[in-house]
Amino acid sequence: MKLHSDSKVWTIELVIDEDTHETEAKALLRVGDWEVGGWGRARRAPKDPDRPRIGEELAVARALSDLSHKLVDAAASKIEEFEGHRVDVHE
Repeated sequence: MKLHSDSKVWTIELVIDEDTHETEAKALLRVGDWEVGGWGRARRAPKDPDRPRIGEELAVARALSDLSHKLVDAAASKIEEFEGHRVDVHE
């Protein structure tokens, strides 16, 4: 990806917490004074092998998906405020 002089960079902070059977991830996006977060979890079944990285990847993917949906909802709300009526924003 090529950045331009007028490119904006948004950084997402990911926090992962885990124990032997469960991994939780939080994704936080801060833009100026506004922030939105997403959450995801992965659980290891008792018969599954102990592969922490897989749980991390699933939990993070779910947190990012949650964050993505919240961003779409926030954008739709802002469009509705501007337009003065309900809008349907497709993902």
